[in-house]
Amino acid sequence: MSHTRSIRELASDLAAKKISAVELTEHFLKRIAAHDERLNTLISRNEESARERAAAIDAGDNAGAALAGLPIAHKDIFCTRGVRTSCGSRMLDNFVAPYDATVVERLAGAGTVTLGKTNMDEFAMGSSNETSFYGSVRNPWNTDYVPGGSSGGSAAAVAAGLVPAATGSDTGGSIRQPAALCGVTGIKPTYGRVSRYGMIAFASSLDQGGCFARSAEDCAAVLQAMSGFDARDSTSVEREVPDYSAVLDSQGDDFLEGLKVGLPKEYFAEGLDDASRKVIEAAIAEFEARGAEIVEITLPHTDLAVSTYYVLAPAEASSNLARFDGVRYGYRCENPVDLEDLYTRSRGEGFGREVQRRIMVGAYVLSAGYYDAYYLKAQKTRRLIARDFSDAFENVDLIAAPVTQAPAFKLGEKLDDPVSMYLNDVYTLPASLAGLPGMSVPAGFVDGLPVGLQLLAPWFEESRLLGAAHAYQQSTDWHTKRPAGFE
Repeated sequence: MSHTRSIRELASDLAAKKISAVELTEHFLKRIAAHDERLNTLISRNEESARERAAAIDAGDNAGAALAGLPIAHKDIFCTRGVRTSCGSRMLDNFVAPYDATVVERLAGAGTVTLGKTNMDEFAMGSSNETSFYGSVRNPWNTDYVPGGSSGGSAAAVAAGLVPAATGSDTGGSIRQPAALCGVTGIKPTYGRVSRYGMIAFASSLDQGGCFARSAEDCAAVLQAMSGFDARDSTSVEREVPDYSAVLDSQGDDFLEGLKVGLPKEYFAEGLDDASRKVIEAAIAEFEARGAEIVEITLPHTDLAVSTYYVLAPAEASSNLARFDGVRYGYRCENPVDLEDLYTRSRGEGFGREVQRRIMVGAYVLSAGYYDAYYLKAQKTRRLIARDFSDAFENVDLIAAPVTQAPAFKLGEKLDDPVSMYLNDVYTLPASLAGLPGMSVPAGFVDGLPVGLQLLAPWFEESRLLGAAHAYQQSTDWHTKRPAGFE
């Protein structure tokens, strides 16, 4: 049962030749063939190239690399040379990237085998994975429910055991939220820790690559391979990357002893589902039982996060998506009568409703007469939100909070109510605006649907995040649970 083994166990099996990379690849390809019709987690499958890559690894390629032979899937926002990179959009349905994103390149250098590209909300704009041109992804725990977004395909694929790990991106919660709703571990590192080169831009000051896996230990191994400075990305930070796996190996059973964990009162106020609250409180009680000191804190500008994000992110999107005009690459309308018709129909037909909505909002807040009233003011409130976290981390080591207000909702339930959909990210947006590292850790269930605990740390303290999550997972087994039918 290779799909039930951890990344460390799989790496050990591969190194000891208990299983070959080809055999492991075939195992997961069979699981994808057997289960993905129900879930729709993958937009593209790389079966033949995956087999060739696995055979090359068995023959000695990437010998000794940390993840040699490990199957993985990439969110379809990362460019992959010679493979379609659609970003979940009709606009890029025919786009085959001529190069690899840095994330893809580095994970390949660590020896991974790419099985496919995962489904996602179109251009990463969504909280339910229902805006994809390729159809909705379904939650493995109940296929009538959403997996969360925008990285829902990656989260669902890991939850169902179709891949041991998958990449994702987080602009306003797009790793943490689907990780919580699918019952897997997901980490968004500090902004600048993972290169954005080759990651198709939504909102450039917010987008950050990260990963999904079963556990904090597994995430540490994948994040290690992804992270580091990249001169091709002007927002990449030149800072040493710790050996995350070694950090976890060296920590004792008393890691949480004396750790100050802040609970922001704004995250536990009205709006949090009562059943989810009980799950989160039980998780926090486990931290306390293992020696953590629980401290109530305040993040007073939390209520400004949603409105701030939905000014800044659409503004950046309207600029970034201007390049998709039907001229150079991507979707082009048929038989345009002139240049204006080419632009208008290509964009109108190529973009879905949610992307069009955000482009329009972004263009509006950047327009003459509204820039100061909306965009400039949102930049100022973003600074206040970041300062709240700076102040809080002077007194606490970590922050613990819910990821979502409630477990997953039914497919179609909020599609016609954009504001209700946007409010799903109310607990994840503040950390994104501040550029902080954050995780979602499986913490329990409500009516058979997973609930995640959110952990936040100071800038570039991913080791602390992973360490706390790992310590929690040593005394709980929520991360080992698997949805019925995908065991």
